[in-house]
Amino acid sequence: MKKIGMLYGQEDTFPQAFADRVNRINPPGIFAEAVTIDKVLQGADSGYAVIVDRISQDVPFYRAFLKNAALAGTAVINNPFWWSADDKFFNNALAQQIGVQVPRTALLPSNALPDNTSDKSFRNLIYPFDWNTIFDYVGFPAYMKPYNGGGWRNVFRVEDKEDFFRLHKETGQLVMMLQEEIDFSQYYRCYCIGGTAVRIMHYDPRNAPHQRYQAQFNGSPALMEQIRQQVIQLNQYLGYDFNTVEVAVRSEVPYAIDFCNPAPDADLHAIGEENFEWVVETSARYAIERAIAQKPGKDNLTWGAFIRRSPATRKKANTTKAAPKAKKTASEKKS
Repeated sequence: MKKIGMLYGQEDTFPQAFADRVNRINPPGIFAEAVTIDKVLQGADSGYAVIVDRISQDVPFYRAFLKNAALAGTAVINNPFWWSADDKFFNNALAQQIGVQVPRTALLPSNALPDNTSDKSFRNLIYPFDWNTIFDYVGFPAYMKPYNGGGWRNVFRVEDKEDFFRLHKETGQLVMMLQEEIDFSQYYRCYCIGGTAVRIMHYDPRNAPHQRYQAQFNGSPALMEQIRQQVIQLNQYLGYDFNTVEVAVRSEVPYAIDFCNPAPDADLHAIGEENFEWVVETSARYAIERAIAQKPGKDNLTWGAFIRRSPATRKKANTTKAAPKAKKTASEKKS
């Protein structure tokens, strides 16, 4: 018997609905339940073929438990090793590398010194920082947000330089990003499950939280398909099994705004009944697929294309991109 476990915290609607759906589908030799833990011994099997992780970003004990479980063969959704290493600034740089449009973004040092550091810890930084180049690159108005945050916490709209310095003082030890504002005409939040299944949801971040999914935009079929393909590309490259991508559309060009959401909101009352049904059904069937494919004691994690590329392949790709084939001169053509 293979078990699919749901690891979660304060959520109420999605975890139980997910487990109920797996058990209603009733795949032979597979059932779902809430994960239970009474001890964690190094290298020990967790007892689960698959664990869907909805909480370890907030609980370091759970993150360590999941890594240990993965080592023993559990297919963890999402890969806890990659999720531990990833951040929103890296996401943006990677998206830019693979041709997905993203806002211009700069990384900022924390305003306050981190604990257990001093000025000598930052001898490699030049003070003052080159703020003018950053401001010229990003432009105003802009958004300042944590480089690895979520849930719209500590996000500021910045009007100008004076506003930036005032607000940056309020961020303390947080490492922030300054990001170009995309003045959008359409906005979508897109679920991606299993790297292939996409649900494009109309979403307006300017609305109150309980009204954000009530938006309606008139995107063309061509634009929807472009968004779908970019969502798949990003998730397959990053290696996320369960993620959302937020897309802002400006002048019919989709910009990926935020796509590091490996425990995205799946509450029935937030995303609505139709979206909730899609998430429950799609994630349940995907987890069943992973349970069927799971091999005890093996690596059953999803690794994205960025990680799977060998150093040699990466070097060749970068060399090709940096040095395109030169055009022949008139004399060369004659010869």
